[in-house]
Amino acid sequence: MEPIVSRLDLTALFCDVDDFCQTFEWAWAHQPQLPSMPGEKRSRSRLRLSEVMTIVIAFHASGARTFKDFYTLTVLPHWRKAFPNLVSYTRFVELMPWCLMLLCCFLMTRRGEMTGIAFVDSTPIEVCHPARAHSHKVFKHQVGWGKSSTGWKFGFKLHLIINEHGELLAFKLTPANTDDRAPVAEMTEGIFGKLFGDRGYISQKLFEELYERGLKLITKRKRNMKQKLVTLMDKILLRKRSLIESVNDQLKNICQIEHSRHRSYWNFLVNLMAGLIAYTYQPKLPSLDLQPKGLPALPPAIF
Repeated sequence: MEPIVSRLDLTALFCDVDDFCQTFEWAWAHQPQLPSMPGEKRSRSRLRLSEVMTIVIAFHASGARTFKDFYTLTVLPHWRKAFPNLVSYTRFVELMPWCLMLLCCFLMTRRGEMTGIAFVDSTPIEVCHPARAHSHKVFKHQVGWGKSSTGWKFGFKLHLIINEHGELLAFKLTPANTDDRAPVAEMTEGIFGKLFGDRGYISQKLFEELYERGLKLITKRKRNMKQKLVTLMDKILLRKRSLIESVNDQLKNICQIEHSRHRSYWNFLVNLMAGLIAYTYQPKLPSLDLQPKGLPALPPAIF
């Protein structure tokens, strides 16, 4: 069988990850540490954490349906020159949770630029088929039932904020029964300008809280609400809110952040973080071609 080729530049990815890990380890070593016990030995794997992170991220850009096929059919037989200290598939799965904290920190360095325009949305992350929810044990007491436009889902909910270039600005994982508006205040710390969302984010209290911090929440109006004067550009951007839905689609269908084969809570988080990082390395992200700077402002419109 032919190897599965990753869409990422493996060398560039490893350099970024390894440079980050070296900086992180240096900073960690210079922090106050608990005293070691006499004779204590710290075991080390022959495969470095930066190599584990690189392989996990590369999987999410490979198009392979399962990590086991990717590792056994591509990594082990064809990547030994790049990773001479490869371990077995079983051992590699045991090492994956150890890189979770580094993946989270590395993802923070891959966030996009604050441009003054942001879009917010949420998408369900199913952990099993709804018919098997009653017998699900891996994420017991950590997930919930949530209803989306496509029906009831059992699992988590991923909340995302992106800019008009499709770059990730903030994210948060909650049970599926969490209100979309609940994590917005925390997620928007440090974000300014305008935030566009659907009708599920309508809240006077949330609007006032964000407005005091310099962030204006703009949503579509319900039928029973009065019309409001908004600029034509804001009206156009509301119609372009589907950009974030394209990002959610790519995260699920290209980066594969959702599947029902998880047997460990920690590896589920590793899978999610690596998928988000792989998305940031895509050569072309979904984006909007907005009005060039320097043109006169558009007149207000009734909406």
